[in-house]
Amino acid sequence: MVEKYIKEKRRMELIGLEIPVISEDDNLGIEYLADLISSYPLKDGDIVVVAETLISKLERNVIKKEDVKPTPLAYKLAEKLGKSPEVVQVILDQSKEIVKIGNGFIITETKHGFVCANSGVDESNVKDAIKPLPEDPDRSASLLRKMIERKTGKKIGVIISDSMGRPFRRGSCGVAIGVSGVCALWDRRGERDLFNKTLKSTEVAIGDELASAASILMGESNEGIPVVIIRNAPVPFTDGMGKDLIRRKEEDVFRN
Repeated sequence: MVEKYIKEKRRMELIGLEIPVISEDDNLGIEYLADLISSYPLKDGDIVVVAETLISKLERNVIKKEDVKPTPLAYKLAEKLGKSPEVVQVILDQSKEIVKIGNGFIITETKHGFVCANSGVDESNVKDAIKPLPEDPDRSASLLRKMIERKTGKKIGVIISDSMGRPFRRGSCGVAIGVSGVCALWDRRGERDLFNKTLKSTEVAIGDELASAASILMGESNEGIPVVIIRNAPVPFTDGMGKDLIRRKEEDVFRN
């Protein structure tokens, strides 16, 4: 008789942090967030995942509707999409290409290079305003990481996350739009599997996987958890960036 057994081999921990609610009208900055996160007992190797909404608020990258002047195209699309002309104008301003117009949404390529719905623009968790994505998520992640490391003396990684839909799959999922201090795209080609076969095409979107894990605690409604600490993640701490995860247009078989 073959003895059957199972044993614990690896464990990763997720810790959701509640922080004071930050308004887009507050005169705060990234260092305020670094102070808050640094007050938690971080450990070397922790990965701090921060919701992009929080970064946009702290960087004052939030637009009041009355400051937006819609173009004729924005009015035309707004009627078709069932959105306000002001929101549609911000979507257009944040894009460099319209990829597809769907039922109530626009798929665009953003100024950052992300292909997503509505240029990542939304009105959630802000008061009477429109919120684009952070202007440079990788730069924001790097700045936040360096501040936290300076304050705590710990070696950490930082991921700025957003929720996006995916082709051929229903529902939104957390993705990494900004990364610093930790691997974003893990190239495992050349390694061997359990049967000693060489991996030939395996690249792991580890930044997205970590962001997705954190988004379970962050939630999509009123959970009030914009920061998640990931502890004991078995990933390389190399100098990755969110840009590493963007597929080049010439490699995208669906757009060519």
